[in-house]
Amino acid sequence: MNLQDELNKAGGFKNLEHLAKQVVEGFISGMHKSPFHGFSAEFAEHKIYNQGESTRHIDWKLFAKTDKLYTKRYDDETNLRCHIILDNSSSMHYPEMSNFAIDHLNKIGFSALAAAALMHILKKQRDAVGLSIYSDAYDFYASEKGSERHHQMLLAQLSNAVLETPKHKQTETYAYLHQIAEKIHRRSLIFVFTDMFQTSTDEVKLFEALRHLKHNKHEVVLFHVFDRSKELSFDFKNTPKRFVDVETGEHINLYSDQVKDNYEKLVGNYFDELRVKCGQNRIKYVEADINTNFDAILTSYMLERQKFI
Repeated sequence: MNLQDELNKAGGFKNLEHLAKQVVEGFISGMHKSPFHGFSAEFAEHKIYNQGESTRHIDWKLFAKTDKLYTKRYDDETNLRCHIILDNSSSMHYPEMSNFAIDHLNKIGFSALAAAALMHILKKQRDAVGLSIYSDAYDFYASEKGSERHHQMLLAQLSNAVLETPKHKQTETYAYLHQIAEKIHRRSLIFVFTDMFQTSTDEVKLFEALRHLKHNKHEVVLFHVFDRSKELSFDFKNTPKRFVDVETGEHINLYSDQVKDNYEKLVGNYFDELRVKCGQNRIKYVEADINTNFDAILTSYMLERQKFI
């Protein structure tokens, strides 16, 4: 059974890899020069192919001319290790939807497509990428590798995460970021996609977990994923509504205007504190509003890669 085909039949992304390529190409077309210039492993020289070596870098054009096998040598074939961390709790599946496109995403869909776009660039750069997915359990872990088979496996896991509709799955960011930090031993660039909503742990402990990711000289980027119009501005029509906490199942009935001002103030203060705390701990904070494009995500990658290397 082809897992990707089965995922496509069930809804979600019809072709996550193709959409990721579109995102990256759209980003590149908006720049004055290619973001790959100067970052990729640079070609150094040819060397004679020895039997038993990988055929990955054989220069077939040169073979056609000389009838001899040569491989391309690179100065830095894998100069970056990257680990992507994805929060897959119930709140990340807001708002509910069944099919996804570049301009039609919820929080988990936005995060998965952004992660796939980063993976597309990393693949072109011959870099190694790993993936962790968590919710109220440590759902998936793969260490950093650069093979095509590994890349396809991670894409399948991202697609599968989007398709899940977890009910009352709370976020255990504190617990699992500590576990993930212990698994990443070699210096890496770490991207975290989360809405930073967790009721079971206070904010101090959440930042302890984020700070733990900084050990071993890792570079950490927090992509704070949220729906600005609804989750920050509380932009709802002033009609009777039932607001449900998707992680706990608790609900409240009210008119949005009754709480709008206080809500905006409290949530705005929390988001401001996130930015400050990240700055204090040398963690790159990136606002990732699901209603905007992916430029902030990919630009952050380019800047952090320069700093990492």
